[in-house]
Amino acid sequence: MKPILRIYAADIRRIAANWAAAVIVLGLIALPSLYAWFNIAASWDPYSQTGGLPVAVSNRDQGASLRGKAINLGNEIVESLRDNRNIGWTFTGEEQAIRGVEHGDYYACIIIPENFSAKLGTVLSDNPQKAELVYYVNEKINAVSPKITGKGASGIIEQVNRNFIQTANGTIFRIFNEIGIELEAGLPTILTLRDAVFKLEAMMPEIEQAAATAADDVRKAEQIIARVQERLPAVAQLAQDSERLADRLTAALNSGTKAVEAAGPDVLHNLQLLKLTADAAVQLTELLRDGKAAPAAVSAELDRMSRRLGIASDVSGSLLSLMEQLGKFAGADKLAPVITKLGQVQADFQRQKVSVDTARTALGKGEKLSGELIDGIEEPAREASGLLGDLIGRYDAEIQPSIVQGLDKAKQAALAALAMLKEANVGIPDVQRIVGEAAQGLAAGEQALLAVIARMPAVSAQVKGLADRIRTLEQQGSLEELIALLRRDASKESEFFAEPVVLQENRLFPIPNYGSAMSPFFSTLSLWVGALLLVSLLSVEVHAPDGARSHHVYFGRFLTFCTFAILQSLCVTVGDILLLGTYVASPGAFILYGAAISAVFMLIVYTLVSVFGNVGKAMAIVLLVLQLSGSGGTFPIQVTPAFFQAIHPFLPFTYAIGAMREAVGGIVRDIVVRDLCMLGVYAALALVVGFTLKEWINRAGAKLVAKAKASGIIH
Repeated sequence: MKPILRIYAADIRRIAANWAAAVIVLGLIALPSLYAWFNIAASWDPYSQTGGLPVAVSNRDQGASLRGKAINLGNEIVESLRDNRNIGWTFTGEEQAIRGVEHGDYYACIIIPENFSAKLGTVLSDNPQKAELVYYVNEKINAVSPKITGKGASGIIEQVNRNFIQTANGTIFRIFNEIGIELEAGLPTILTLRDAVFKLEAMMPEIEQAAATAADDVRKAEQIIARVQERLPAVAQLAQDSERLADRLTAALNSGTKAVEAAGPDVLHNLQLLKLTADAAVQLTELLRDGKAAPAAVSAELDRMSRRLGIASDVSGSLLSLMEQLGKFAGADKLAPVITKLGQVQADFQRQKVSVDTARTALGKGEKLSGELIDGIEEPAREASGLLGDLIGRYDAEIQPSIVQGLDKAKQAALAALAMLKEANVGIPDVQRIVGEAAQGLAAGEQALLAVIARMPAVSAQVKGLADRIRTLEQQGSLEELIALLRRDASKESEFFAEPVVLQENRLFPIPNYGSAMSPFFSTLSLWVGALLLVSLLSVEVHAPDGARSHHVYFGRFLTFCTFAILQSLCVTVGDILLLGTYVASPGAFILYGAAISAVFMLIVYTLVSVFGNVGKAMAIVLLVLQLSGSGGTFPIQVTPAFFQAIHPFLPFTYAIGAMREAVGGIVRDIVVRDLCMLGVYAALALVVGFTLKEWINRAGAKLVAKAKASGIIH
């Protein structure tokens, strides 16, 4: 131990006694700080400065009409962009915009075509067309700018889609309202006609009996015929009015069918969002069983899941109500399985929410979550996921066609009623004529009366057929229920389908700016660079005092390098906090971790150079290059090529940056322990190599080194 300390003390005395050496050492201590500070300052908050990126916008949209309502989505886009400061939007003509992108005046441009609104307006037609925004980007100007401008373009499309969905849905549900109002206004006429037909059907036996007995009691038959003649004009007028109403009902149902087909994707989207919620609940149970997550994180996940399950229960209830109403027209055998499964899904979501809320309460009291309680979340979640997966898989092929089929049945019923009423209008004059002839026959004599009696069965059959068709229509669906379904609030329905789910964001370990988030990477990198500078300008070899062995020299000179390395780390970390003002959640840990990391890096680099000489310097530089891309310091390691993902767990930078990130964002104890233990492993490996191999390798390569130095080129 004494030889080691003598070497260390001698180094410090020589530096203190030689002002030139002291200046060089001070420079070496300060240089890594400059490397870190300049890089952190240069990347302090680039994403808040994107308003300076010029992007041209050219609006050529001529506008269109959607069900009589004028729309110009191109103008709406321009107005919204004028208030958007995230990107430097510049509004100009098409030719100037494209030329500006080619010459680098603009990073990108967006052209809104003339038919943009017109194509979107075809949503309610038989041939809907997708609208397009034309996007030009100059990718040679900068590697990052296309990503930023592309995000801006996709944001425009998202905003247009959201606004247009709400407008289109509003139009669809407004059509439904108009159909419901029209049916409701004509309902008394339809019901009066139905009652009149039923009454006439009930009277036909009396009419036939009267005709059969007319020969014996002419006066009584004349009274009956008078009653019939009195009621027939009213029936004829009702039949004419109902024929016109049925014709209008058929046209209304045609529009309703098309509207339901257009709204189908929104129902499917809601089912998919419900399945995502159920799957998220299953994933939550895996987190609860794992038991490794922090209680605060688990509590936050339970709170977020409780809110999602509440929303999912409401959405599934709305879909269940809609399917129950449509099922009355599609037939109980068509949508009954769907209604049953949606009811089970809603019940499952309610059960999950009760279990999640119970788990939140237990966790808040510090109690351990039981397996039975976790099963109470997982089992209904898996059941709901399976039911929803089945509904989604069958939606396009079975469910939506059943809904449309139900409305088609109502339309066919209306067509049948129309045909029936037309037949009635044709047949009623015959009835009037027959009754008139009967009256004349009573006066003319028995022969005429027999002729009337012979034609009565045909009249009876026509009236009975008309009554039977009305009963069939009533069995297929209640007109009052159809009116109630179509009279729903159009604005509320359109708002719901435009945005059925709202994202609630919770930020864990927030860092206020990009520069602070990058400080762990740049600070760690500067410490490795500082170690390289020290071994490049200061000698790792020393004239050993008497009695000192190779490992004494190794450890003695390392103490000198380690002292300088720790001073470098203090300069870097303290400067990050005080000079740059970077955000650090735990400043003391940040400084302490920096000193430990600097010592480990110095040990690794010093060992390589002490054992392998100039080759060791090259090895340290190669390690630096590999760690720049393989440590995940800039991009997530999952987006890098497979080679860098493979070496990621074996690089010192991986754990050094991880420890510094914990100090900056907020410490999770088990992560810090893992990172520091791994750095300790690297330090131990370096010590083993230096202690066991230095003397042997130095002696084996002495002749080679001497020969290389004799060239006068190699140091």
